[in-house]
Amino acid sequence: MMSSSALSHLIIGTIALIASSASQANPESTDANSKVMFDDFSYKTLAEAQKNGWVPRTQVGHPGIKNATWWSEGISFHPDQSNANNTVMRLTSKTDGSAENTRHTQICHQRKYLAGTYAARLYFNDQPDFGPDGDGIVETFYTISPLEAPMDKNYSEMDFEYLANGGWGEKENVLFSTSWETFQLEPWTKENAFDTYVKSLQGWNTLVLQVFDDSIKYYINGHLFSEHGSDVYPEVAMSMNFNLWFIPEQIVASTQMRQYHQEVDWVYFNADKKLSSQEVVTAVAKLRAGNVKQKDTVPHWQPKLDSYCGL
Repeated sequence: MMSSSALSHLIIGTIALIASSASQANPESTDANSKVMFDDFSYKTLAEAQKNGWVPRTQVGHPGIKNATWWSEGISFHPDQSNANNTVMRLTSKTDGSAENTRHTQICHQRKYLAGTYAARLYFNDQPDFGPDGDGIVETFYTISPLEAPMDKNYSEMDFEYLANGGWGEKENVLFSTSWETFQLEPWTKENAFDTYVKSLQGWNTLVLQVFDDSIKYYINGHLFSEHGSDVYPEVAMSMNFNLWFIPEQIVASTQMRQYHQEVDWVYFNADKKLSSQEVVTAVAKLRAGNVKQKDTVPHWQPKLDSYCGL
């Protein structure tokens, strides 16, 4: 016969196991016990965003038009055109074809991200705000680490890149998904995997990236369009970024100034849960319903890595 003490321990253990199973199966616990970063971009100024870990790029360099300026003035916050109660972040870039008068734009969050579910809601534009159309323009959401040396294997990068006027061998509107093992600039050499989704994405789009167990999956508006494997799986921590830049080999033969912009409604990261696009949207809606404008429970690496916004 089981002793009362043993029976008591069995009951307690069974209750704990049931509670644990219920917690794992409960969709309401998506964020409760997870390492999460969420930003609704409900800011009025760039200085406010910087207080929550966002860094504007000012360093000259790759990619884009050589020696062009990366300007923090291109980052601003505005009412959503379809919902005046919502605020979005806008990235604005412009060029007249010269390096002197080109302004690229980039903003980065702290270098502390690796495996997890990444997501963002972006507004892509197929036409310039003004000026002649046709430049190679790249509108992005991506993650990246520094490249410590040419062809260094301890490098990580995963990109959503929308080319509104085509480029890189594509003549139409195209979304590239690219996962990188490494590269070098001179001479240009790369080890990566990529896929394309050829379609106009003018307007709002939800981008989701699942990074788990040597598998990288890219989704656009709930549709899985790209999957990469262990050969390009990230090895080191990355920053989470947005940028807007011009392809130097695809510049319109005009000295007239032209300007493009993209917008970001929100960004979300969950280090512990592999979430579908709908589950991400539900998690974001729940945060917004709770009036959460920004949340960050993703710990820094130890020792803490410097914020990085140079690529």
